[in-house]
Amino acid sequence: MNVYDWLQTFYFFTILLLLVKPVGSYMAKIYQGERTLLSPLLAPCENLVYRICGVNKDEEMDWQRYAGAMLLSNLMLFVSLFALLLGQHLLPLNPQHLPPFPWELALNTAISFTTNTNWQAYSGESTASYFTQMAGLTVHNFVSAATGMAVVIALIRGFARRRTTLVGNFWVDLSRGILYILLPLALIAALILVSQGVIQNFSPYKTVPLIQATSFNKAQVDETGKPRWDATGKPLIETMIVEEATIPMGPVASQEAIKELGTNGGGFFNANSAHPFENPTPFSHLFEILLILLIPAGLTHTFGRMVGNTRQGWTLMMVMLLLLVTAFGILQWAETQGNPQFTHLGIEGGNMEGKEVRFGIAGTNLFTVTTTATSCGAVAAMHDSLTPIGGLIPLSLILLGEIVFGGVGSGLYTMLAFAVIAVFVSGLMIGRTPEYLGKKIEVQEMWLSIITILTAGVMVLILSGVATITPVALSSMANPGAHGLSEVLYGFASMANNNGSAFAGLNANTSFFNLLGALAMLIGRYVPAVAMLAMAGSLAGKKYVPPSLGTLPTDQAPFAFWLTLVILIVGALTFFPALALGPIVEHLTLVGGQ
Repeated sequence: MNVYDWLQTFYFFTILLLLVKPVGSYMAKIYQGERTLLSPLLAPCENLVYRICGVNKDEEMDWQRYAGAMLLSNLMLFVSLFALLLGQHLLPLNPQHLPPFPWELALNTAISFTTNTNWQAYSGESTASYFTQMAGLTVHNFVSAATGMAVVIALIRGFARRRTTLVGNFWVDLSRGILYILLPLALIAALILVSQGVIQNFSPYKTVPLIQATSFNKAQVDETGKPRWDATGKPLIETMIVEEATIPMGPVASQEAIKELGTNGGGFFNANSAHPFENPTPFSHLFEILLILLIPAGLTHTFGRMVGNTRQGWTLMMVMLLLLVTAFGILQWAETQGNPQFTHLGIEGGNMEGKEVRFGIAGTNLFTVTTTATSCGAVAAMHDSLTPIGGLIPLSLILLGEIVFGGVGSGLYTMLAFAVIAVFVSGLMIGRTPEYLGKKIEVQEMWLSIITILTAGVMVLILSGVATITPVALSSMANPGAHGLSEVLYGFASMANNNGSAFAGLNANTSFFNLLGALAMLIGRYVPAVAMLAMAGSLAGKKYVPPSLGTLPTDQAPFAFWLTLVILIVGALTFFPALALGPIVEHLTLVGGQ
């Protein structure tokens, strides 16, 4: 890396660390019902919402009612978005007169945005109307993010409370997450993005003449879209002359802000954050990366504040940061080495294929590890164009369960599941009952942690195996061999772990991937969430056990090292065989000159 890249990376992580405490403290105050600077403005709005919805904000729920409220709210949101996608041609703000979504794509998309995955098997600018983008997708970006935050807050209360069955009120936690955290931050972020050149309008698409006409060859097709053939069996080719271009418009900044802030991912345009209307400048690039990490990083301090020991939060923060920086370093090395076959030909330089020149290799790599370490899924480069080892890094970050900061809420509660397992295993090694934050970790907590950690991984391996023996799935792969396997593995990993990014070489808009992907997203989101709420209820009912000489300190460097080791061991045992057949084989093939 050059001096600019080093300074850019150093200042970015410095700013992130400086923001962890104030953001985390603010969120702790919000979820504990304390007064903040925004309370005079937003408290009346909050109370009005409760009156309209008939919610008693002082009434708390046990974990079953909390989980039921979460599932019910998400079900209603799914139904509303599914209906909107099927009927978008009948709704306003559709200047391009875009048709409705096919039902399979509508089903996949509605589940995708409800589960905070934002997997897009379509091109946004040619498929979704302005009304769909705003009233459908953007609204779900807020609610799905607030849902994940509510679940982790309930789990934190389980650790902090004693001898109770109550873990909070889902409707209150959801409302406060949206009103006090996501909406104000998204408003500020949208204005900053507009200042950088991100568009925000309702204008119809613009058709502009090209300075110089261009041409390309295209296969002729009949009325049904099938290719035409000549007498010798060769496809008929026609030359197309292009003299003008269509430039999409739309309300982009408002969606861009919450897509990054809520670790939703997706994009108004198919090119996502590589598109200059979504991410126009180097400053907007770094700002969007900061938005992705802001709330997940801040929640670690929120955790420490709410359990009464901020060092616990900083320990988790350091584990996440260590894994992220390590992943960035390996990816940076792989991409700056470039293609060894080019080096043999005397062509020096890093791998710039699929990357934006205005961001460079370091800036692109920072975005890549950030968006796959979290459950964001926004992309600023084509992951399909990474080197094999480079592609291994974002794939591995997703397969770890996206606990390296992870999605808002979901990343922290999955990391806490790993912490419970680390404490349990260490307790067995020293021959005493394991304890974490003053709560005994017993069989129930272990099973719930295992379910949380392994659910998505099991789904990935099963569905990827099914895809590799299904002809219709194989026909969707743009590349054969190891890279094709990586595309499928990445796709199901992205869906099951609610990330939403893709390797870009896989045609996912088919019945096979739409339906199986929808199943992966549902199970990957709600099974771990309900398991963590069950753990919250179990922990809340336990008595507090004061630490003793035999208690493992979980707020010090040795435990951070042990937790990191447990994460890597679980990931390696689960996925190394699949990774060996995909990116690792591809790397060996590339080095071998084939």
